[in-house]
Amino acid sequence: MNAVLPLPKYHQIYLVLREQLDEGRFADGLPGEMALMQQFSVARVTVRRALERLAAEGLIAREPGRGTRPIASSDRPAAAEPGLGRGADPATQSARLTGLLENLVSVSLNTTVQVLEVGLVLASEPVARALDIATGDGVQKAVRVRSTAAGPLSLITTWVPQALAAGFGARELADKPILMLLEASGVHVGRAHQTISARLADAQVAEQLGVSVGSALLAVRRVVFDTRDRPVQYLHGLYRPDRYEYQMQLSRVGDIDAKVWVGRDATAQFH
Repeated sequence: MNAVLPLPKYHQIYLVLREQLDEGRFADGLPGEMALMQQFSVARVTVRRALERLAAEGLIAREPGRGTRPIASSDRPAAAEPGLGRGADPATQSARLTGLLENLVSVSLNTTVQVLEVGLVLASEPVARALDIATGDGVQKAVRVRSTAAGPLSLITTWVPQALAAGFGARELADKPILMLLEASGVHVGRAHQTISARLADAQVAEQLGVSVGSALLAVRRVVFDTRDRPVQYLHGLYRPDRYEYQMQLSRVGDIDAKVWVGRDATAQFH
């Protein structure tokens, strides 16, 4: 278990098992409690809480004497699908950590980070505009490759105002997502504005992500604001589409002729 994450151990196990259930790893049934205790080095009560959470969400069925089996997505009640939010009270929704924070936790549990570059630079005009600072002000620039067991997943470049990045460097960036480091430094993260587009891999990016030059990549640009609506992070991310997908739930509002769709982030999936 990752001791640096601000989550109970049972919730970390729940997240890992949920990811594995989504990947279809347990077609023949989940490991027994003793096997999970050894795998995660935790007590039986911790494993049971994680399994109870999965059962409560309709993801698994626990049958005494017959073990624990996954429930097919087609057989799950709609309210049990993680991230949809139907039929759940606000306290339950908060506990599920849906959205950006849960994605960060999921990424931390299932990937590793290599820090390629970190240091103070002068903000270029686009970076200064995104962070609402003056061109030439000091910012911390960090470049990292995040990988899954299958190989490189993303190449992420971030810029953080110098004053906010004073408490962390390469070692911390290899261990925790920047948003967690900012929170630990006293920043209260509020909202984020994100744009997703596409880009072709150049030679440098292709080498880092293990793809051919000219391969199509998902390109993410994100500005994160604190609760005072002050920009605290600017991010450029390039993702391999064969190992990353971003899901949303869409609902149509208005009359049938309006054709207006309202979306909410669901989850990011990593392969």
